[in-house]
Amino acid sequence: MVAISRNIQLLLFAFMLAGCSTIQSGASGDRIGFTESGQASYYSDRHQNNKTASGDIYQHNQKTAAHKTLPFGSNVKVTNTNNGKSVIVKINDRGPFVKGRIIDLSKSAFSSIGNISTGVINVNIEVVR
Repeated sequence: MVAISRNIQLLLFAFMLAGCSTIQSGASGDRIGFTESGQASYYSDRHQNNKTASGDIYQHNQKTAAHKTLPFGSNVKVTNTNNGKSVIVKINDRGPFVKGRIIDLSKSAFSSIGNISTGVINVNIEVVR
């Protein structure tokens, strides 16, 4: 019997894990079906009319958001776990960069699923397109 080196065993294990991923990639490399849970915050007023990482201009009244890794243009369903309300947002920026936070929402997106006076809410996110 041929002995398999430890490095090859680890490599095979990594490939097996990658094959078990719940992320479904479409032809364009999107991440439809990707889910994540954590906290959402919203953009402060000082960001109004500033350029986002994608080059878009941030506007409070648009349903947009920042995520650390999701592709720009991804549509994400954000659900407040406390009240069940959801909103669909378009990823056009990077962030948040605060531990425990998974998404920064525009002010209008946040206010449609939670009270902005709380500042942070618990959410589930799912890439829908």
